[in-house]
Amino acid sequence: MSYAAEASPGEELNYLNCERGIMSWLTTHDHKRLGLMYLIAMLVFFLVGGVAALILRTHLAMPKEALLTPDQYNIMFTMHGVIMIFLFIVPGIPVVMGNFLLPLMIGAKDVAFPKLNLYSWYVYMFGAFMALFGLFQSFAPTAVRDFLGKYGLGVVDTGWTFYTPYSIETSSAVIWMTGAAFILGFSSIMTGVNFIVTVHKLRAPGMTWNRLPVFVWATYATAIIQTLATPVVGISLVLLIMERAMGVGIFDPKLGGDPVLFQHLFWFYSHPVVYIMVLPAFGIVGEIIPVFSRKPLFGYRMVCLSSLCIALVGFIIWAHHLFLAGISDVSAFYFSVATFGVAIPTAIKVFNWVSTMYKGSIRFDTPMLYAMGFIFLFLVAGTTGVYLAVLATDVYYHDTYFVVAHFHYTIQGGAVISLMGALHFWFPKISGKMYNETLGKITWALVFIGFNLTFIPQFYAGMEGMPRRYYDYPANFTAMHVLSTIGAYLNGFGYSLALFHLVYLFFFGKTKAPANPYNSLSLEWQTASPPRIDNFAEIPVITDWTYGYGTPVEGHGHNTVAQGGKA
Repeated sequence: MSYAAEASPGEELNYLNCERGIMSWLTTHDHKRLGLMYLIAMLVFFLVGGVAALILRTHLAMPKEALLTPDQYNIMFTMHGVIMIFLFIVPGIPVVMGNFLLPLMIGAKDVAFPKLNLYSWYVYMFGAFMALFGLFQSFAPTAVRDFLGKYGLGVVDTGWTFYTPYSIETSSAVIWMTGAAFILGFSSIMTGVNFIVTVHKLRAPGMTWNRLPVFVWATYATAIIQTLATPVVGISLVLLIMERAMGVGIFDPKLGGDPVLFQHLFWFYSHPVVYIMVLPAFGIVGEIIPVFSRKPLFGYRMVCLSSLCIALVGFIIWAHHLFLAGISDVSAFYFSVATFGVAIPTAIKVFNWVSTMYKGSIRFDTPMLYAMGFIFLFLVAGTTGVYLAVLATDVYYHDTYFVVAHFHYTIQGGAVISLMGALHFWFPKISGKMYNETLGKITWALVFIGFNLTFIPQFYAGMEGMPRRYYDYPANFTAMHVLSTIGAYLNGFGYSLALFHLVYLFFFGKTKAPANPYNSLSLEWQTASPPRIDNFAEIPVITDWTYGYGTPVEGHGHNTVAQGGKA
């Protein structure tokens, strides 16, 4: 089967109908098809991880509930975290939107290493199925779980961070799951290297560094983090596997190891990985706001440089996660102050986005609603992050539901909300069809209201001292958990409806999209919708530059094609 039939008479060939058959997709080197393949896989994982979250919230809706046993609760919590972080959000925007858009935005035919791009997808899928194997064990009969447990293939109940010493001592399948995360890291590294080389070597003539779209800058900064930080967590996971398998004393204090060392290694990667999740989201918002404000992006160069600054600062603030782990007072003071520093480039972005909208002729279409929702939600995430960066308040809020709410405002309110905005914004380019604007706005409202209803009560619960990751809780927290559970179901319904809407229209939509429905100046909108298999009929040559919204005409805009050669 194939996603689209071959081109009918009179219909232009594009990346969807140029070939047919499932093997044409499984062996493709086309960056656009690979972006779609990543998207399909991650939507499945998003569904599984979302169902796990709803099961957890249903269990926590009322105290003393018995929907899950304590062991099942730990398993479900671990799988929700592993699936959402390692399988969906971390690869998320870079491999989906980055794969699809990066060559189009810089005027290239494909990424630098198309075969490596396909190989990274297979590596990702192999690691993903390894990770999901643990989830399926929790639903298997006891005899099957016991049999698999003898070979280290049982369920995992450590939490997604795999903190020592529990991850060393537990009998669950830590080696299996950390091995899956190790394999997934290779996919991230290959994607990062591919994108870095693509940006350096395959830009169209005239596409200078000062003319790159902000999404390309954000993806480039993300690729740097992927390439430099991912090996650290890979080494950490290998050391953890060695400790469990061979009894090497690295993290186990009984063998002369230090369990806090694992936290340092883990967070040296896992704090920069937050910016792997949100830096591409910044790029998406920077693309959407100028188009729907009908104004050029305010402070383009500062927006681009701030992406690199955020990537740099992200490497030197990891230990604010360890304020209660016993680090020295001097270290705690440094990491507290340094964490405040990341607010500066982030504030630059927010200021420039708002300045772009100021006195603009704003169209409140669905992508713009998601972009504006992102700004609000990420401001909440940043403001509440200040409380966790200050040593005095972090001592109180650490390991409470305040951290849970802050984390989800950063990740879901950042990466997932922006991905939804991107899927709507570039849906005409990806599918060649238009989405339903009314339904898009309805689903945005469901997602936005449901998200805030889910996590605002958790801020209050955390401020009242409700610990996170607890199977049960005192009755005085019931009202906040009930509200949070209602919000979670509303949020899940909104996501499900929005994604079903887009998937249905992708296959059965009737309204054809023009090449440039938004009059954007970005280069990807200057080719057909959906794009040709080789992206451009002629290699674009950029002669002038204005970034943002407008009517593309010769001599105006960084997308201007002054001349061209055979692509």
